[in-house]
Amino acid sequence: MSHDHFDPATYHDMVHREIPRYDQLQESIAAATRAVTAGAILDLGTGTGETLARVLAQHPGARVVGVDELAAMLDVARARLAGYDVTLHVADLLDELPPGPFDLVVSALAVHHLDGPGKATLFGRVASALRPGGRFVLGDVVIPPDAGPGAIPLTDGWDKPSTAVEQLQWLRDAGLIATLVWQEDDLALLTADRPPA
Repeated sequence: MSHDHFDPATYHDMVHREIPRYDQLQESIAAATRAVTAGAILDLGTGTGETLARVLAQHPGARVVGVDELAAMLDVARARLAGYDVTLHVADLLDELPPGPFDLVVSALAVHHLDGPGKATLFGRVASALRPGGRFVLGDVVIPPDAGPGAIPLTDGWDKPSTAVEQLQWLRDAGLIATLVWQEDDLALLTADRPPA
């Protein structure tokens, strides 16, 4: 998934071509948020707003903050999410997170652009941003146990997936209760809950 291809006009077709299970991943992320009553949501790697549109269908009254490093993608998301209480910022995932606390943090297909230490740092910040009892839902590209013929195309130096097991450990190191909900080849869905106070 090359950063050079992230053109809002072609992103939808590109991501569906490169990730055949894209819609399954997005629906799974939204479904994993249902266990949380979310008044405040943080979206990491908002892109064109695909994930937020599905999450907000579950939590229509929530206040949302989204971050992405590409302003052009956020312009599309802003138009798509008009009518919701959404604030969008241009930011890198390794920047300080917007001030919380948040009931829910979600991220789809963004965290794999960070190396291992970057992921661990981000997960610590997510844990601090979550309210007690809050949840982090992460759907992303991972290193599979065995790479099958349908592997998602990656770009050296830009895509830096880790294994699901490594990410579970970094989430647990951050003090979260982490679970691998499912993994199919090189896609995985993880949830990580901050323990209640």
